[in-house]
Amino acid sequence: MPRNFTPKVITANDLLEGDVIYLAPNDSWTRHLDEAEVLDDEAHAQIRLLDAEAQVDRVVGVYLADVSPTPEGAAPVHFREAFRAKGPSNYAHGKQELQRP
Repeated sequence: MPRNFTPKVITANDLLEGDVIYLAPNDSWTRHLDEAEVLDDEAHAQIRLLDAEAQVDRVVGVYLADVSPTPEGAAPVHFREAFRAKGPSNYAHGKQELQRP
């Protein structure tokens, strides 16, 4: 029996900077998971994924990641995505050093 489709976001790495980025509803890329477009329809998610994968001059490693929708936006379901959203863990730098407005 096939699994039910669970909510997902499209994530990738910025081609030039290497940062983890997420596809936003307005077709831009954001570095903040809570601003990502939450996809709850499998067909729509596949179309959005194909569009994102075609942006080879902007992103690499595009894939769908499971999330849990919350009132504040998407929240990671798996440890890997929580880790990617926080940035490098060896010391505070990059995303961890910046204060979000």
